[in-house]
Amino acid sequence: MDIQELQPGLWRWIAPHPDWQPRADWEQDVGCVYYEAPDAVVLIDPLVPQDDEDRFWHALDRDVDRADRPVAVLLTATWHARSTRAIVERYDARVFAQEQPPGIFAVSDPLTEKLPSEIAAFDVPAARETIYWLRQPRALVPGDTIVQDENGVRLCPEPWLEGHTLDELRADLRQLLDLPVKLLLLSHGGPVEEGAQETLARLVAAEHEG
Repeated sequence: MDIQELQPGLWRWIAPHPDWQPRADWEQDVGCVYYEAPDAVVLIDPLVPQDDEDRFWHALDRDVDRADRPVAVLLTATWHARSTRAIVERYDARVFAQEQPPGIFAVSDPLTEKLPSEIAAFDVPAARETIYWLRQPRALVPGDTIVQDENGVRLCPEPWLEGHTLDELRADLRQLLDLPVKLLLLSHGGPVEEGAQETLARLVAAEHEG
């Protein structure tokens, strides 16, 4: 487990995904976000690291107790539920997701129901994804739509879109261009701390993406 404090109250950690296979077209380590909103402790796409579980829970228990706020889990995509069920059982957390993840029975739609304050949700139909905007730290949190690998920051591979095209994805992402983005917090790669807004504009404007 690798943990990074980006701003006060905003942390990102990476952990190895238990379902990863050597031939997968994504890296084994995936990113997760901890954010202290004014009225909730927010976890985005959380994954408890299996090789450091006790230390993770000890640290999260401490932070939740200190913040003295309810816990909310925000999912960018149903398949990013990861450790959500364990967090719901431990903290009676509220879960926001556009679709019902397996094994989680109470889900609020982030597009129609009230999110924790200072957070907005944007629908990305081409990717069946929700992207979250954290207003105070000016952080944008996508799921699979934007990735970082040895070729740099780019849009996800087109096969991930399951029948949609990268042009459709770019059209969905144009709604984000007016946001004053300072950070891109990626699940696959990142974080992007320098030139995040310019990076987003480049990805949306690109005519072709491999």
